[in-house]
Amino acid sequence: MTRRHLRTRRATSLLAATALLGSGLLANAAAAPPGASSPPASYTTTDQGDGTYTVPLLNSDVPDVSVERVPAAENDEGRDIYYMISTTMHLSPGAPIMKSYDLVNWEIVNYVYDRISIADPASLRNGQNSYGAGQWASSLRYHDGTFYVVFNTNNLGGAILYRTTDIENGAWERLPLGRGLHDPSLFFDEADGGTPYIFYGSVSAVRLNDDLTEIVADYPNIFSASDYPGAPFIGGLLEGAQVFYIDGEYYIATITWPSGQGRQVVLFRSPELLGRYTSDSGENTYEARSGLNSDGFAQGSLVEVVDDAGESAWHGFFFRDTYPLGRIPALIPATWQDGWPTFGDDGVVTRGSTFDKLIELNPAEELLARQQSIVVSDDFANDAPHRPYMDEEWDIPGPPAHDGSLLGLELIDNGGFENGIEAWSINDTAEMTPTTDAASGQGAVHVTGRTTTGSGPLQDVTGKVQHGITYDISAAVKYDGPDSPSTKQFFITAHYGGSTYTNLGTGTVANGEWGEIAGSFTVPEGQSLQTMRIFVETPWTSDPAADPDVHLMDFTVDEVSLVGRELPEQPHEDEIAPNGSRLADQWQWNHSPDNRYWSLTDRDGWLRLTNGKVVTGDYVYTKHSTRDDLTYFEEARNTLSQRTFGPTASAETRIDVSGMRDGDVAGLAAYSRSFAYAAVKRVDGANVLGVVQRLQPFSARIDHEAVEEFVPGTTVDLGAATEVSIKADADFATNDGQLWLRFYYSLDGENWSQLGSSRAGPLVMDWSLSHFMGYRFGLFSYATQEVGGRVDFDHFLLSDTLTAAGEPLDAGVLDAAIDQAAMLRESDYPAEGWHGMQEALAAALQARAGTLSTQNQIDAPQRALSLELARLGVLAEAAPSLDVDVVGGTRCVAGRAVVTVRVTNQEPVAVSVDLESDWGRKSFPAVAPGKSAVHAFTTRQADLPAGSATAEVIAEGVSAVNEAQHGPASCS
Repeated sequence: MTRRHLRTRRATSLLAATALLGSGLLANAAAAPPGASSPPASYTTTDQGDGTYTVPLLNSDVPDVSVERVPAAENDEGRDIYYMISTTMHLSPGAPIMKSYDLVNWEIVNYVYDRISIADPASLRNGQNSYGAGQWASSLRYHDGTFYVVFNTNNLGGAILYRTTDIENGAWERLPLGRGLHDPSLFFDEADGGTPYIFYGSVSAVRLNDDLTEIVADYPNIFSASDYPGAPFIGGLLEGAQVFYIDGEYYIATITWPSGQGRQVVLFRSPELLGRYTSDSGENTYEARSGLNSDGFAQGSLVEVVDDAGESAWHGFFFRDTYPLGRIPALIPATWQDGWPTFGDDGVVTRGSTFDKLIELNPAEELLARQQSIVVSDDFANDAPHRPYMDEEWDIPGPPAHDGSLLGLELIDNGGFENGIEAWSINDTAEMTPTTDAASGQGAVHVTGRTTTGSGPLQDVTGKVQHGITYDISAAVKYDGPDSPSTKQFFITAHYGGSTYTNLGTGTVANGEWGEIAGSFTVPEGQSLQTMRIFVETPWTSDPAADPDVHLMDFTVDEVSLVGRELPEQPHEDEIAPNGSRLADQWQWNHSPDNRYWSLTDRDGWLRLTNGKVVTGDYVYTKHSTRDDLTYFEEARNTLSQRTFGPTASAETRIDVSGMRDGDVAGLAAYSRSFAYAAVKRVDGANVLGVVQRLQPFSARIDHEAVEEFVPGTTVDLGAATEVSIKADADFATNDGQLWLRFYYSLDGENWSQLGSSRAGPLVMDWSLSHFMGYRFGLFSYATQEVGGRVDFDHFLLSDTLTAAGEPLDAGVLDAAIDQAAMLRESDYPAEGWHGMQEALAAALQARAGTLSTQNQIDAPQRALSLELARLGVLAEAAPSLDVDVVGGTRCVAGRAVVTVRVTNQEPVAVSVDLESDWGRKSFPAVAPGKSAVHAFTTRQADLPAGSATAEVIAEGVSAVNEAQHGPASCS
């Protein structure tokens, strides 16, 4: 039986009344409670609340957007729904699905995957990482009842396509496509029966088979920048292509970056999807026009908006590089002329531009939309909804077969040349002679008479190297030529037989000095190891003899080493299996987590992070040719993160450090490649709190301990304290392009002090693409000495108020929300929303009863309660009801109070009525349309306080319950 509301003739509910009063649409509604006010909008919306919004659209990092409309006729909600996907690279879960009804306010409703892979790079395992890699530039499409997502991975086997029939509550099927497709755009050509294509790069396409499981045709270079000579708005690369079919024409929106200009949008239009491949002349059919060249707004999507008359209008949904906050999207209205759009106000869009909202919501929906956010405070109560991606299953591979006797041993014979040139020969043509000019020891080998760049000392290691093992290889090299360059690159190269050569290690050596060339490698499974020889060489050139001093110089080699690491750590089934803990949708892990070492269930209301490994200092950025070192902080596996937001953001947490072990470090960070954090370090049994900052410039090799030393003047000895509260205030507004931070601490949760006397920073964007995302808040813990230490985080509380602003604490909005919630009646609202509101109210009351010492402690419960109140209002308005009047009253009979209940049926069918009070029950099996049922309950009391009776009304399987309120009676 379905339970619904009664549509009664009494006063409108308080929540709806407040929303309607604020809009001026309800003149005679019940008055709002004292102090009630419209709550502030979420931290990540620029909705102004007056029918306008500003751009950029979200005050946070949401890059590479792809937006898809699901028409009202094709969903269960009866109105157009918009979904958006974005890039989150190495974070897990990844490929967030965001939802909106008005294209301005967004909430996260799902992720495409929990883990992009269980391989080492996605899991910060065995020295591998996915910084600057992972999932990039997803394309989201809806076709014939199925949702599709395709994105490229540049370190995990290329493009992957996912699909589901339920974008919010369904699991996604994963289909690797087996090759890289840079910035892919999935497109179904409805003019050709829905044939699926993926456009990519700048600009090429592939056609998929009908079930989208494999690529069946290639169409390289449909057009490129060189096809438009003299076009001032096209230059450099074309990137981020997205394809649309509008009014009989195919449109492709890309970004471009002409020399001396900023990033901008260029549009291409053609009646032929594949251009020159299908045109009668075989020539390029795409004409081009500048789409938007204003303030750096560029890559993104076109999005369709359909008005009440069914007319379509396409608009721009692009993003802007706004670091260090991130790449921030913007909804930009368009006007169309001659089949081309002009975005913004005559093509001009700047930060802060204001536009009218394209889609109007009713007041209750508007109130809810403005409360929704892509960041959230959290009490770690493990009450987040279960999502299908949490049940993702993986096949755990067994350990590779290997010969353990060859691991950890030196595999090069006579690598120090202490026995002359024994075990060595020459690759190509040259002469080797022993020499005592050694990097270490007494021997080395000198190479002269080289005729090719590959001429160098060689050793056969066939039978020593195995698949599935990581090897470290190195050598010392020296050259000394007066006519040779001041520096020279050298390689250690493997020759597997035939024409298969692979560079295993490299380095740049200074003339006249010993230098190291080195690298790490794993032989791919598909590479035969029937033959393997390694040798030292200089970079290949087609005619080295033309400049022998540069390409064929003599050189000396010493200390050649090849060592296989111990069998790498394998994925563990418990590392991947669900652990019973559910985090809010706004959280993402820094790489895929190890589920054995985090929990929301080990301690109620706390996030526990346990150190399952010791940092090594051996991790490097594999995206960089220089293989720059990662810091210990970046190597930490289970760092939990959320986006920051602008222009100011504050995060607060409390940490129980009683479970830390010597060498452990744990705290609260704001991070990209530059970072700053406040953390507790356990040193010789003592806990010390302090601030660490890592600023540019970066060097490839680092002293890890020195990088993560506390800033002088910021340290506090915690003594016997086992808990400490930390607050990070992030200021993006004071200096454009810079993030400044202040950290505060409290040992009692009430009295706060700044850590150090100055700000941390400036933190700025690192354009090496290693961390190509906006700054994030992170909760972290890592071990430097032993595993098993742990820390517990009690909460994560957000605010946009900075302590340094000096504003007094303001609980007015919190109190108004509490007052508003306390006056609502359960019978007026659906159970699905009432429970959530009551939990938020209880948390708000608990916070209000305590000592509030920061604005974070006020804002977090207020925003949670305001969100649930707004959600409840929408549910109440949307819930179907029975049109029945229920009126309670009292009268006196023979000196005793009588409670009366009148139920009037306004439905077109008969209803049954069950009345219940403290003085009995009464049923009416059939009250005809337009008729009333009345019952009087005798109380046998002379004086009666105000109260209520309950009326349950049932019609055709639908049940509704309401209270019949009555006033006091005095009959004595």
